[in-house]
Amino acid sequence: MDRIVTTHRLRKVCEPSPIWTLTTLDEGGLPAPVNTLVPGVWESIPGLKTYRGHAVYEKKLTCGGTLRFVFGGVSFRAKVFLDDTLLAQHYGAYTAFDCLAEDVPFGQHTLRVEVDNLFGGDSALHVPNDYYSYGGINRPVTIEQLGSAYITQLHVTPKRRGRMWLADVSVTVRSLSDEEQVIDVEAKAGPGSISWKHRTLPAKADITLTATIAAPGVSPWTPDQPRLYNAEAILWLDGEPADDLCDRFGFREVKVDGAQLLLNGEPIFIKGVNRHEEYANFGCAVPVEAMMQDVQLMKDLGCNLVRTCHYPNDPRFLDLCDQLGLMVWEEGHARGLSLENMQHPNFMEQTMTCLTEMVAQHWNHPSIVLWGCLNECDDVSDEGASIYRQCFQKLHELDASRAMTAALLDRTGSQVLADPDVVSMNLYPLWYHESDPAAHMAKIKTWVNEHGGAGKPFIISEIGAGAITGYHDPFGQAKWSEERQAAILRRQITAAMENPEVTGIILWQFADVRVDESWFYNRPKCYNNKGLVDEYRRPKLSYATVKELYTK
Repeated sequence: MDRIVTTHRLRKVCEPSPIWTLTTLDEGGLPAPVNTLVPGVWESIPGLKTYRGHAVYEKKLTCGGTLRFVFGGVSFRAKVFLDDTLLAQHYGAYTAFDCLAEDVPFGQHTLRVEVDNLFGGDSALHVPNDYYSYGGINRPVTIEQLGSAYITQLHVTPKRRGRMWLADVSVTVRSLSDEEQVIDVEAKAGPGSISWKHRTLPAKADITLTATIAAPGVSPWTPDQPRLYNAEAILWLDGEPADDLCDRFGFREVKVDGAQLLLNGEPIFIKGVNRHEEYANFGCAVPVEAMMQDVQLMKDLGCNLVRTCHYPNDPRFLDLCDQLGLMVWEEGHARGLSLENMQHPNFMEQTMTCLTEMVAQHWNHPSIVLWGCLNECDDVSDEGASIYRQCFQKLHELDASRAMTAALLDRTGSQVLADPDVVSMNLYPLWYHESDPAAHMAKIKTWVNEHGGAGKPFIISEIGAGAITGYHDPFGQAKWSEERQAAILRRQITAAMENPEVTGIILWQFADVRVDESWFYNRPKCYNNKGLVDEYRRPKLSYATVKELYTK
């Protein structure tokens, strides 16, 4: 299941059975092919927990015609073949990609995916980091049967005009025919609909149709009342329905007004957590049942927002946030990169591709209120600041209906405080330094105000402390004890919530996650242990502390 919602009623879609054959190719792999689940990561297979190298996934299919193969995510380089024909290549674990095979003879064929998770070479974003870069087909795979044309994109953008809600609708249709075609397209968005009649679709080309639809009587999407509406686009050929694309959306508006972040015209204070897409032995191929548990736990904590550090998340998780009423800060893939890293010849291309794919693929999720980029990258040099500004500009060009931001490192010297819609900064008083949280926040905010960030919303995008599950200090003084983590979080949260210049706080982090082994020296167990729950979602003492402060 690639989504929680139905995405097609007309188009024939199937998911291949989940058992694939996996063959590892490099030293440290397995001596023979094994059966494995897709989606999944090979680190969950005995003997491959630390395997970094090349592997091949194979699946026998009985199929034919014009086929579209959709990969929700492959970590992190992929080459897709049908039999011996190369269909596509893709870089990056956290966005979807597709490929076409036209005029396939009906019969048995082999779908082969060559995957590797090796650092270095062409990889600018996947590097040894404070989270783990897994290997494998980590999100669902679907196979679609297409005709001579199909709908590639349906975007619905809600907006308010006084008390009236409107929906800007955009539908893109792609031709697979060698001949020009005449098409009809019908689109529905909530209670409104629009039709485009007798439009010319050029051979082997795309056309995009746009319109604004009135939506009387609808209710807005909010975290407390997450009202969702259906959207659907239908393609007609020769008077018959030939293809469709369906999704859900919500009527909500995100704006920045001075130092306030507004949802539907009302100021919001963010109470959030950072969440890596990882769960114990499943790695980054998180089952939907575990995603549901995460959202329920966050709601129980009193959270109204989750930040998808530091990459785009599985759309099924976003579907759950839409439905359960949890706002989302979603960001492109890049974390803690130095200027030298950012000067990699592929950095800009891979970063911009990730941002473009993220926004296009996740456009309709009403839960997403913030787009982010470049967590803790170099923002103090002229070149680093220029890269930030290019990313900010790209996000605005892609989607001006949401606010954009970046989680900056706790330091003076940033050159980009005047550029994002929302200024965000990662602070760790009482953990990495012994500063009083209230005094440190006031000091940092004063510096931000004096260097371009005055009059903007200010979010503490990371703050927290570590604890090893089960390690207790009855005096509550030892770092890495559950007691000390809870005490530090109490002071941090209280200081943020009492500071009138703080627009929100997003705790680092929701759950413990595995890190690359090069980080072992300050990451016990090779885990980032700052979670409120551990990798199995067992609550630490800090869970109750956060719930008390977030819900009072």
